[in-house]
Amino acid sequence: MNIPVSMLLGVKSKEVYTIPQKSTVLEAVHEMNRRHIGSIVVVDDGKLVGIFTERDVLQRVVAAGKSPDATQVEEVMSSEVETITPKTTVEDAMQAMSARRHRHLPVMDEGKIVGLVSIGDITRWISRANEDEAQNLRNYITGGY
Repeated sequence: MNIPVSMLLGVKSKEVYTIPQKSTVLEAVHEMNRRHIGSIVVVDDGKLVGIFTERDVLQRVVAAGKSPDATQVEEVMSSEVETITPKTTVEDAMQAMSARRHRHLPVMDEGKIVGLVSIGDITRWISRANEDEAQNLRNYITGGY
């Protein structure tokens, strides 16, 4: 899978949902539910400062007994965010996610957020690539070209 992540971004929505770091956890959860997403990128003046995920809600808010409407996202977000570039290969992105147990990786280009890749995006991409390869092999074997 020497395919760059930019190809994957080309077939999925490039929209990246963000929320200001001063937002409350409750506001972030409402936005995530409204968008049907499992994470949201946290920004300050348009710059990436963290990522807030369902896991953060469970571990850093609910389990810690914090009030979602009184806790700001910046207090409980993951602030050390691993990012990739559009040139990162799909395979390298998958390996990074597996090795560090990330489900989402922001895609950055020249300091700007240009996309977000999830483990689901990568799984779908690989599955489609495998289906295409299998079909090509079937066509080759049966003379279907």
